[in-house]
Amino acid sequence: MDEKIVILAGKGNSTLFMYNGINDAYQILKVIIEQPVNRKSFIKKRIKRLGFITVMGQILFQIFCVKFLDLTSKNRVLKIKSDNNLSSQSIPDKILAPVSSVNSIECVSLLQKLNPDIVIVNGTRIISEKTLNCIDATFLNIHAGITPNYRGVHGGYWALANNDINNCGVTVHLVDKGIDTGGILFQENIDVLANDNFTTYPYLQIARGIELMKKAINDAITGSISIKQKQSDSKLWSHPTIWKYLWLRLTKGVK
Repeated sequence: MDEKIVILAGKGNSTLFMYNGINDAYQILKVIIEQPVNRKSFIKKRIKRLGFITVMGQILFQIFCVKFLDLTSKNRVLKIKSDNNLSSQSIPDKILAPVSSVNSIECVSLLQKLNPDIVIVNGTRIISEKTLNCIDATFLNIHAGITPNYRGVHGGYWALANNDINNCGVTVHLVDKGIDTGGILFQENIDVLANDNFTTYPYLQIARGIELMKKAINDAITGSISIKQKQSDSKLWSHPTIWKYLWLRLTKGVK
């Protein structure tokens, strides 16, 4: 295989899962890791977009509910990781390349220098047109939700909250300048058990997504990428507030 593959990602376990899950089948040339967005600036922008009360509710949800779910879901997470061979093994230092942002001049320069054929995106901020157009490569992404119905974040959770089990899953798509609006390549549902919850759905989604990503990479290499047309409503979802989560858990049993 002569194709050069680069991962463009944020820090986190999902990037480790992605690298280790893909590297067993396709050699990764470089893993470019961007620094996290400044939290204070991020919160300010979110308040401007969603309002102070909503954002405070989201923060309280993270502080209390997510931490509780993390503590009580450790065994389930270990089982999902074991069943799906999700590896947290460190990425070799020799192929790591830190950048301040995927949209920085340093990142654009590095991509142009590497000149990859395929760029796998994972957990980054929205990628600018300048970065997307700086090289002639296929940009691929795993989205934790079924697009276009569940764009944004926590697509699996919101599908369950809407009694929409047929759209509780994961999507592999091309990357464009929008938020999860790129051409759909593969989509599959995840199998949710009674002991799954908000913090375990993403593990199920990344596990299924990695297998779909391998298919997408193969299609990119062989020049057989096919975009699936899907006519349905498009909606962008955000984080639940603490009161929304508790209400849905009480009334619908959605964890």
